[in-house]
Amino acid sequence: MRPLALTAYTATSCIGRGLAATHETLAAQRSGLAPCAFETVTLDTSVGEVPGLDSAALPAELGEFECRNNRLALLGLRQDGFADAVRECLGRHGRTRVGVWLGTSTSGILETEIAYRKRGPGGELPATFRYRGAHNTFSLAAFVRQVLGVAGPAAVISSACSSSAKVFASARRAIEAQLVDAAVVGGVDSLCLTTLYGFNSLQLVSRTPCRPFDAARDGISIGEAAAFALLERVPGSCDAGTALLLGTGESSDAHHMSTPHPQGRGARAAMLAALADAGLGPTDIDYINFHGTGTPGNDAAEARAVAATLGARVPGSSTKGATGHTLGAAGALEAVICTLALRHSLMPAGVNTTQVDPALEVHYLRENRPAPLRRVLSNSFGFGGSNCSLIFGRAG
Repeated sequence: MRPLALTAYTATSCIGRGLAATHETLAAQRSGLAPCAFETVTLDTSVGEVPGLDSAALPAELGEFECRNNRLALLGLRQDGFADAVRECLGRHGRTRVGVWLGTSTSGILETEIAYRKRGPGGELPATFRYRGAHNTFSLAAFVRQVLGVAGPAAVISSACSSSAKVFASARRAIEAQLVDAAVVGGVDSLCLTTLYGFNSLQLVSRTPCRPFDAARDGISIGEAAAFALLERVPGSCDAGTALLLGTGESSDAHHMSTPHPQGRGARAAMLAALADAGLGPTDIDYINFHGTGTPGNDAAEARAVAATLGARVPGSSTKGATGHTLGAAGALEAVICTLALRHSLMPAGVNTTQVDPALEVHYLRENRPAPLRRVLSNSFGFGGSNCSLIFGRAG
């Protein structure tokens, strides 16, 4: 594929609002996870909550979209001059030539949970419940289009934890097909009872802040995030250091509804496809951002897939020990973290991990490592065997 430029990007999560705060937290090897005090949740677990989301409603002109997920999206769009960059892009290409591709797993389902508590005597939902603007998954794209003034094609991908990684591949295909000249991509997922209690019912939630690839790992910590990037064809006068999307790889092994293939068959297929797409070999990757959820099965399967694809040489880490698992937003959040790694020549440590499982044949970083990086790979693997790997690099 021809590389695409990330001409603007931003991320907001429990480790910071915007790029500077995110990088500062990663550089300090701090975690944003804290004991869960969200809503009515009584689970003994830690979460990655973004503070301040419940302190103010959306502006009146956006009232039909009122929900926690869209409040988080708006907060993310307001960081790092991202919205201004998109408006400048609209001036270059036209409103109908810029599209929106976003990922989410639950969208505004918290609004539905709240509405169910207020059901009438016949079980009817309250009149204030707005399906179009809050709960349905496309509401996220409709909201972002309205905020940014984009009038091109829009789509939302909801493929569990690979959702906002796969949007990079979908948007790239649309640009190559000349359906659009640029695309806003990203993901937003916010805390809700469905995911917290749902993952707990699957016995996948850790009581302590998650420890990916640790010998004593015992589950995930759920977080929330909004992350966005603006994809365009590489300009003729591309600045050295500009972040580039070099390759994408997708697969679906459909091994099990909630368990990865034990040998990482689908994960390996996605990584191999991304390498082929970028015209690269295993030795061309300098750092891996592991999917690394902290569950015994996921980390073991990913380790086997990475060892079979790249060997045990390439250093990597899971940043979920810092951010928590942001589910449908994880792919976009970790894509932005990869661009920060490239920009600052820093491989972020996998915080909370104290003893790497010796059975996992990977080069796992427990401390930050400064190093000039050329190409990095980010993995996102979802329930149902929906897998996506992305490769990013630097111009110049």
